[in-house]
Amino acid sequence: MKSEIIVYTISDSLGGTSRKLLSAVSVQYPDLDFNNSYRFPFVNKEDELLGILKDALNDKAIVISTLVNAELAETARNFSQRTGLQYLDLLNPFFDLIRARTGKKPIEEPGIVHRLDKEYFNKIAAIEFAVKYDDGKNPHGFLESDVVLLGVSRTSKTPLSMYLANKGYKVSNLPLIPEVPLPQLLAQVDKKKIIGLTCHPDNLSRIRTSRLDSLGLNHASKYTDLEKIYGELEYAKQVFAQYDAYVIDVTDKSIEETSYLVEDYLKNLE
Repeated sequence: MKSEIIVYTISDSLGGTSRKLLSAVSVQYPDLDFNNSYRFPFVNKEDELLGILKDALNDKAIVISTLVNAELAETARNFSQRTGLQYLDLLNPFFDLIRARTGKKPIEEPGIVHRLDKEYFNKIAAIEFAVKYDDGKNPHGFLESDVVLLGVSRTSKTPLSMYLANKGYKVSNLPLIPEVPLPQLLAQVDKKKIIGLTCHPDNLSRIRTSRLDSLGLNHASKYTDLEKIYGELEYAKQVFAQYDAYVIDVTDKSIEETSYLVEDYLKNLE
């Protein structure tokens, strides 16, 4: 039976930072139970804070705080020193170091990192765009895209599209299938926006085999056949040349690595 650890996370905003820390720490202790932990967002009154801290003391909880308000943070710190409450302040010790170095104080504005600004809405719009124009669903999306990804099946087109969308890029993608004609609209796309994804045939076969396993499907399929994969990749190579695509070999590359190469290429175009 797992030993129980109770953690209170307190914030004058959403408290996402402390929850991420708790998630990162809890997975390092598989023999401990963190399920009975409590989240207290938008705490902005001293009496409310003191009530939570008293409950934490009674529960013998560990408290993680991301209070940016200096008075509230001091109240929590004084309470923990007076009572012996186990208390971790994630922000104010760092604020103190910066103040000592620069003499500057934080603006003490809760939730500023989550502000619904233009960048946030652009990101949401880009994610919706990537979903709408994934897998060649609607070729008209090519004309509005910042990036058009081309590649045979399992070259990471969709995950790369979503990763780039989270960075604000409008991305569409098209699977290259020798038996399926290319959309005519592709010819109207600025060739600088077209990026081809390729992969070593053996790796591609393994990835496809793993995909079939995850779906519980039979391996006796042309989908994983090396000869067919070589043919698909040769066809993709011809398409890349036809549209003068910038080609990235995704073999053994993480989505983050491939994304970096895409962004670096796009920045060099500016």
